[in-house]
Amino acid sequence: IIKIRYDQYGDFNDQFGHLYYKTPFSYYHLKFEYRFVGELHTGAPSYTLRNSGVMFHSQDPRTMLKEQDWPISVEMQLLGGLGDGQPRPTGNMCSPGTNVVYQGKIASSHCLNSTSKTYDGDQWVKGELIVLGDSLIKHIINGDTVLEYSKPQIGGGTANGYDPQLKIDGKLLSSGFIALQSEGQPVDFRNIWIKELPKPGK
Repeated sequence: IIKIRYDQYGDFNDQFGHLYYKTPFSYYHLKFEYRFVGELHTGAPSYTLRNSGVMFHSQDPRTMLKEQDWPISVEMQLLGGLGDGQPRPTGNMCSPGTNVVYQGKIASSHCLNSTSKTYDGDQWVKGELIVLGDSLIKHIINGDTVLEYSKPQIGGGTANGYDPQLKIDGKLLSSGFIALQSEGQPVDFRNIWIKELPKPGK
């Protein structure tokens, strides 16, 4: 299990983190399980309550600047239910420094909600991500496809403090690094598997 914890922190103080794998990927099928545990760390933003994610098609972490908040990337956002009976889907898409095409046009919002159920408590949830370069992307939760979109590309806002030379708006993202997110909520990951898929024409 990979455990994200904050017991060595003082106040959270915007100390966001991303745990990267060492090499980039382009065409692949990623599988993992996650669960939220414990309480939101003191000082973490309220929107990070039972909130984490998997960043993909990310810029190389070695190109991130010290004060940069989010990598230029696409995020499979993971949310837990708040136990209040309100729907809170997981396996959503958020786009720090990027855009995607959804239902035939560039998505106008920073995040797109999936059609998933709400998962309350500390239960393990199975997530999958199918990424076909700069074409189709699918989010799967507990075996159900809950979101599809295409043409991930650099653009949009939300990421701050990046090297402006890297933000080439409109550039399609055909590959990138994968990272697990640390935003202030304790979370566990396990059974992380990745299978590279054949590229067209190969």
